[in-house]
Amino acid sequence: MIDYHKILALSFDGISQRTISASTGHSRNTISDIIQRAKKLGITLLNDTMTNIWLEEYLYPEKQPIEKGYYPVDWEKVHKELQKKHVTLKLLHHEYALAAKEAEKIPYAYRTFAEKYGHYARKFKLTMPLRRKPGEIMEVDWAGATLSIRDRATGEEIPAYVFVAALPYSQMMYVEAFLDMKSTNWLTAHIHAFDYFGGVTETLVPDNLKTGVIKAKREESILNEAYRELADHYRTVIVPSRVQKPKDKPSAEGSVGHASRQIIAALRNTQCFHINELNQYISEKLEEINTTDFQKRPGTRRSVFEEEEKSALQQIPQIRFKMTEWKTAKVQLNYHIQVERMYYSVPYEYARESVDIRLTTDLLEVYFKEVRIASHKRLKGEIGQYSTNIDHMPDHHRSYVEHNPENVTKWAATIGSFTEKYVAYILENHVEKKALQILSTLQNMAKKYTPEELEQAIATLLEISSNPSNTVLKSLLERRKQASKTKSVPVSKASNENHGFTRGAAYFGREKK
Repeated sequence: MIDYHKILALSFDGISQRTISASTGHSRNTISDIIQRAKKLGITLLNDTMTNIWLEEYLYPEKQPIEKGYYPVDWEKVHKELQKKHVTLKLLHHEYALAAKEAEKIPYAYRTFAEKYGHYARKFKLTMPLRRKPGEIMEVDWAGATLSIRDRATGEEIPAYVFVAALPYSQMMYVEAFLDMKSTNWLTAHIHAFDYFGGVTETLVPDNLKTGVIKAKREESILNEAYRELADHYRTVIVPSRVQKPKDKPSAEGSVGHASRQIIAALRNTQCFHINELNQYISEKLEEINTTDFQKRPGTRRSVFEEEEKSALQQIPQIRFKMTEWKTAKVQLNYHIQVERMYYSVPYEYARESVDIRLTTDLLEVYFKEVRIASHKRLKGEIGQYSTNIDHMPDHHRSYVEHNPENVTKWAATIGSFTEKYVAYILENHVEKKALQILSTLQNMAKKYTPEELEQAIATLLEISSNPSNTVLKSLLERRKQASKTKSVPVSKASNENHGFTRGAAYFGREKK
């Protein structure tokens, strides 16, 4: 029997193949083949469990005998199929049994099938344990250590925070630096990670930081609304890790440590003046990590990702995610909210209530108990600007705002041409504030008379007065109204009879004697 253990032990000690051949009595071709297979399968060290029998089965699986009479199983195919979504060992055994029946062979029972697969997975896939299915999870976190960029003007060092995303199955990583850890950059980092991987995993596992999780609960955590919107857009599910349970996201923790050693530590003395320049250096280091051979398994992070995991990712939606940010504010007594030192109105009924605010690049939406109550175009430029919707005002405020020269002129046109002339005269001969007060009185007077009565009175006013005023107009209107009432009272017909005193003197006690 070939002494695989001795051959590999001598090879790892740097002994030449010629000397190993002379020592073990095996041909140099055999020794070369054993050493090459071990290297390809990632065996770099030997331990007590790696006996000659184990090494023979591991290095030459194709030479292992098949039990007589049973239908052979392609365990490599079973292993790859089992990595696919929703595929179970029970399903694969059912398919194997059907294939055995067609070939008129005896299939293994399910229990034997499962035991043999377990034996195969332990021996031949020892360096690649199947903890996660491909495309199942992306673990994300901020690294504890930071990098920095230098301000050209002041020479000040500005901290840069490092985001790390990892796919547990292939160990593929994505790393990017940002100037802060706020919600916008947290969401941007996820979008860039999805673009880098070329797809989306079924589940996101973040830490319980405030940019992602508002409140961590055992039953169901309360997610940041903007983070939940991102998950909905990319059709993935957020499952936060438990508080102080780093084993819930071991790949992210391991990747953070790896990124800290291989990227953050390596770039600690690199001087950059812009975040994009720093990210360019990070990208180069990241590519080096993802393409470096594993120490204890064949291939690289990228090769495993490309061959086994990329196809399992969900497609990225064609419509780009619209970045959102959520805030809360209290409605002031003037029925406005303050957002980034700008002011936006909401219906006055919500004064003193707390509301949720959804911000996009160009739009601001206000929600009260998950119902949208207002929306505005975002104000930009000089601080302290107001965006006020007239419909949000109480009636008396709305009347005040709507009382302006343009609206009064339009109102006058609905009455008649003489009213238009009178309004124009008032506006031309008084400052605007005073003119609006006079015209407000005119509109109040108009409520007591018909348009025809008002128009006729103003016509008379303009004809008789060179300096028309509301006082004279009011007098004219009242006189016309009084004259109209007088004409409407019926006048009794005069009698030709002269009645005089009809009761006579006797009635008053003065009879003639």
